Amino acid sequence: MTNNTPVLTPLTLTLEWFLNPDHLPFIAGIHTGAYKKSGLDIEMIEPTEHYDGFSELQAGHIDLHVNEPIHLFEHHFDDLKALGCFFVTDGGVMMKQSSMEKLHANQPIRITTPAANSVTNKIGFEILHRYAEQNGFELDRDNVEFVETDFQHLENLQKGDAHGGFDGAWLCFYNFEGIEANHIGLDYTFIDQNLSPYPNFSALELMTTHKTFNDKQAAIEQFVQVSTEMGQLCINNPEQAREIYYGYTGEEPSALMDDIINDTLKRLITPIKPDNARWLALRDMLTKLDIAAVSDAQYAKLW
Repeated sequence: MTNNTPVLTPLTLTLEWFLNPDHLPFIAGIHTGAYKKSGLDIEMIEPTEHYDGFSELQAGHIDLHVNEPIHLFEHHFDDLKALGCFFVTDGGVMMKQSSMEKLHANQPIRITTPAANSVTNKIGFEILHRYAEQNGFELDRDNVEFVETDFQHLENLQKGDAHGGFDGAWLCFYNFEGIEANHIGLDYTFIDQNLSPYPNFSALELMTTHKTFNDKQAAIEQFVQVSTEMGQLCINNPEQAREIYYGYTGEEPSALMDDIINDTLKRLITPIKPDNARWLALRDMLTKLDIAAVSDAQYAKLW
């Protein structure tokens, strides 16, 4: 008896963090069976740590990884290869409107963030500092305290911590925190790339390595093509996109998540393809801040 079951090519994809609507092109590809119909068996992995994917990618343990473009430079290694950006949102520091006067007066402010370290703190302050310069006021580094908490930005802004309240939240994506703030009626100013002159990096880039791409080029190109088609499917059919998301995750539908998904769909990018101009200004800013030094030759090799 002949077995007519098609042989699927396996590919592993690790995400940057927990599964959410930003990943809808991949969710749709798995949930609708589109990847399997194209000959691919995709294993999508949520990492236990934010940057696991880079070490796993470099070691050849996985085929594909998703992460913010800033980490293309911060965690750069020579064999890294960018495949294209599939999602861009507005990101930055969400300030309570009631604290904006303190910010403009250069008074001490407290910022909640899920990651308070030398790199994220430096970038968060740079966003506020550039905003201050553009609006004609001084901002001293000593007056901005970044406090490591968690990703519950809105809850933290409302409740504070044992040491007092918070004036703002850093590492916010508008399609999550902005939408949630609108739902709860928080009065805020979202200091993003539209208000502060810095290159936006609140996005997700798909990446692999040159070695993996050379070894599995046909499968990876097929994956990118199907992911592009699935992204466009979601963009064109919001109701179907919501059904796919809830169907795959098992999450109970809600008005808040509906609005998050709807806003996210406007931010998906198709087609997914490498763009060597997209993150050049970001590379230059990170070099200026002494966070990452990726040479012109290394940058060119990414694409």
